[in-house]
Amino acid sequence: MSGHSKWATTKHRKAAQDAKRSALFSKLSRNITVAAKEGGDPNPENNASLAAAIEKAKGYSLPKDKIKAAIDKAFGSGKDAANYETVVYEGYGPAGIAVYCEALTDNRNRTAADVRAAFNHHGGNLGTSGSVAFQFERKGQIMILKTIEGDGKKVADRPNGAAGDADEFEMLLLEVGADDYEDADEEWIVYTDPSELMAVKKALEEAGVETKGAEMTMEATTPTAVSVNDAKKVMRLIDRLEELEDLQNVYHTMDITDEIAEALDE
Repeated sequence: MSGHSKWATTKHRKAAQDAKRSALFSKLSRNITVAAKEGGDPNPENNASLAAAIEKAKGYSLPKDKIKAAIDKAFGSGKDAANYETVVYEGYGPAGIAVYCEALTDNRNRTAADVRAAFNHHGGNLGTSGSVAFQFERKGQIMILKTIEGDGKKVADRPNGAAGDADEFEMLLLEVGADDYEDADEEWIVYTDPSELMAVKKALEEAGVETKGAEMTMEATTPTAVSVNDAKKVMRLIDRLEELEDLQNVYHTMDITDEIAEALDE
């Protein structure tokens, strides 16, 4: 394990999503609905995809009533029925940056037109299926606060917070089967095999570590360095794609260094 830091990238992505909270809540709700419907069970204990979707939603503070409403919608009928399908769009943005988009849509033609327009208007090109997927790897991701406040938490043996110091935390991650982690200022971000996400999360919680959220993500296998000017062009495309209601997740291969993150935040 490396404890490496990609925090500039993660921090910028989460900040952008948080700034669009209303739209984000809608996307999280749609994700829960589809996971519940495809899994055929409204109980997350029996539906791993639903459990992961709920954990992701909790990580972004989606209210419990909205989570319940999203699950109920999966098993509605008539005008209340959910008829979304999963579609992936792949392409290249400015400076040859690979972009991978995951959508949940009830109208493929509308979504494809919106995604193509976004690429065309921001110096990119929409590609064919598989054109960039090989540049990404699916990962499970768990967010953990470094400090726990409140009663009832098992922190007696972790005096420096939820996960203790880096060495102690790394030993714990090896024990529970995590793949890697990064130091993200106030959080640890733990990476797992996709199939082990919920098992690792449960093991951490049983060890007395409070988790903030868990979700599936796509990591660039070889991040690409770009200039600050090109980074701004790429982020204009990413921001436009993330504004599209049908797109759930947008991933890219741009390496967001601390310098670039600061420039993008200006």
